[in-house]
Amino acid sequence: MAFQMGITIALGVWGGMKLDKYFPVTRFPLFTITLSLLSVFASIYFVIKDLLRK
Repeated sequence: MAFQMGITIALGVWGGMKLDKYFPVTRFPLFTITLSLLSVFASIYFVIKDLLRK
């Protein structure tokens, strides 16, 4: 479960960094921040979902 959370968050941060390089919209890393927060919430959701199922 911890590996799943780590991989989800790492993929979100990596994807955000790639999008920030490809689409330089603002001076701060908009996509990195947004995707990292979304991936944290998604990983928490999946952990709670798995814990309630067991």
